Amino acid sequence: MRLLFVVPYVPTLIRVRPYNLVRFLARHGHRLTLATLWETDEERRALAEFESLGVEVVAAPLTRNRKLLNLIAALPSARPLQANFCWQPELAAKLDALVSERDFDAIHVEHLRGSRYALQLKRRTQDARRKTQNVRRKTPIIWDSVDSITHLFEQAARRSQSTKGKLMTTFELPRTRRHEGWLAAQFDHVLVTSPTDRAALEAISPHHVPITVLPNGVDLSYFAPCEGAPREPDALVFSGKMSYHANITAALHLVNDIMPQVWAHKPHTQLWIVGKDPPDEVRALEARHPGRVEVTGAVPDMRTYLRCAAVAVVPVVYGAGIQNKVLEAMACATPVVTSAQTVASLQPGYEQAALVADSAEAFAHHVLRLLNDPSLRARLGAAGRRYVEMHHDWNVIVDRLAGIYEEAMHQTQGARRKT
Repeated sequence: MRLLFVVPYVPTLIRVRPYNLVRFLARHGHRLTLATLWETDEERRALAEFESLGVEVVAAPLTRNRKLLNLIAALPSARPLQANFCWQPELAAKLDALVSERDFDAIHVEHLRGSRYALQLKRRTQDARRKTQNVRRKTPIIWDSVDSITHLFEQAARRSQSTKGKLMTTFELPRTRRHEGWLAAQFDHVLVTSPTDRAALEAISPHHVPITVLPNGVDLSYFAPCEGAPREPDALVFSGKMSYHANITAALHLVNDIMPQVWAHKPHTQLWIVGKDPPDEVRALEARHPGRVEVTGAVPDMRTYLRCAAVAVVPVVYGAGIQNKVLEAMACATPVVTSAQTVASLQPGYEQAALVADSAEAFAHHVLRLLNDPSLRARLGAAGRRYVEMHHDWNVIVDRLAGIYEEAMHQTQGARRKT
């Protein structure tokens, strides 16, 4: 199939879903045009990887000034800030040219931040068909919501420990609820990563819309155990993009509420908080607990920490979608202790692969169990690897996505014949 894939940020290892969907679709023989926005020279250079796979890249810069203008323009409107944040007229013009010149089999647009481009493409493809007197077939537009941002913001407004995150989500919530519910009815098909997010979108949409759960996967060849490599027997790892308000809250909860109970029994336990852009409130955790907490910032290779730690800890208090940090740890055969919030999005079978806690006390208890029992760590790690191999292989997920594209193509063609 010839596909136009629109992502409002450069797909990278940190932006796991679009990064792997584009790569694996290309590997499966589909012809892709990736339209995206870059913010740094590093992101611009990263696009070369997709070109090496035969993906056509159409990109434009998203500057700080452009983002500021977008936010200012959205303030007096009913549109959420998120829906306007990544608008770039230069990329919009390039998309107009693409759909006027070419006939794509399907158009895939990711996230609430990309939804304005999806709406623009819907208008332009309709205009292109009118100008050619309906000679051109209708191109289905698939909006990949990824998560329900409304569901995420509802939780954050109640539970975030990040002052900035709490203020932002409280302000955005009413706008997002109205806009996201309306958006879900605008496209030929909607994707989300979990049944929880599908239910949340269905609850706020005034119309019945086809919403399909397409879970996140993990690159099983990249995230893999390092056979024979020793693990640090008293080291814990918490990974993720640390500027994200849900990760900030999780890190603070972990260090302030859980780790004192672990240190009371095993005072030499180390905690690695690994991920880019940690704010001052997260960096301060290292200063308060020298020798016990290490806040790394961005690292060249997350696998180094996942493969060396004895246990991966994911004390997420709130969130949406699937936690990639859980899948990546499992793929590296690292035993996981996580919250009930996280496993709500996983497939049956996770029970053999992770220990789940619903309180700080239970979380600390599970961590201590694993630190004191190497054989339990090994069994849980092996079960985690089997779980992701069974449920989160990108090759399988991309085949399912191709089937969704084909179904959307048939539905749109059927609708055209009826008219």
